[in-house]
Amino acid sequence: MNIGGSSAIFTQIMFFAAIFAIFYFLLIRPQQRQKRDREAMLGSLKKGDRVVTTGGLYGTVTGLEEQKVVLRVTDQVKLEFDRAAIGRIVEGQGEKNA
Repeated sequence: MNIGGSSAIFTQIMFFAAIFAIFYFLLIRPQQRQKRDREAMLGSLKKGDRVVTTGGLYGTVTGLEEQKVVLRVTDQVKLEFDRAAIGRIVEGQGEKNA
């Protein structure tokens, strides 16, 4: 009778281990990779990069500090943003006429 009980416990442990493995590979690991990629993108910002903020504002980086980024939106408009507000770097570096 004791043998059947220990195999049931082993089966439950294997089931929970499989569930944890599924969660790890489908949720936790991709989030860690996405966070690492985002930190690398924010760390590689440089003057002249064309970026989009998380609010959808396009601008060109004109100033960088530890936690602050200055974006030029038009010729006479410069805005300060927190570095975390940068959503992505736009590949096209050239100026666009509005």
